[in-house]
Amino acid sequence: MKFRSIHSRVLAGLAVSSFMIAVAGCQSGDSGGKEAQPKVSATELRAYCPTVSLREGTAFFNSYAKGGQDDPAKLLYQASISDVTRSCSRADGMLTLNVAVAGKVVSGPAGGPGKVALPIRVVVVRGQEVLYSKLQPHEITVADPAAATQFLVNDQNVTFPIPEEGSVQVFAGFDDGPQPKAKGKGKK
Repeated sequence: MKFRSIHSRVLAGLAVSSFMIAVAGCQSGDSGGKEAQPKVSATELRAYCPTVSLREGTAFFNSYAKGGQDDPAKLLYQASISDVTRSCSRADGMLTLNVAVAGKVVSGPAGGPGKVALPIRVVVVRGQEVLYSKLQPHEITVADPAAATQFLVNDQNVTFPIPEEGSVQVFAGFDDGPQPKAKGKGKK
């Protein structure tokens, strides 16, 4: 009887092992038509990729009904940034960042469902020199004014010459300042 019990366990173990090898073989072969993910080298993993920060005062944005600036009863909506991140790639001496900004919008007493424009700016500076600056008005739709609406904005083309480590700062945040006037327009 002991011989049959041991023999059965060995056969069961071999069956399970064979099944695991077969499954592993199926997973390591053809990708089934899916695109292969690009491999990341150890050098790329260790390469400098500047972090993204929020400047003081740029994490919140309030929008008021016309003539109601700073009047809580005329608040249309308030937006806040909860997270910023980035990924980096390098090519031909240039560093390209994909900067992502996440947050939420809540309606105020004067707000309701509809489109909301969020002025989000990404800036890269080295000392006092601005290497990149782009104001991206991002429009989202608030469907339910009683609930927070989440948003995710990203600028995939933040490109500048590869800097020395620690020599640049990357900022993202709300910017409701005036748009710079284009040179040469409106002049005679």
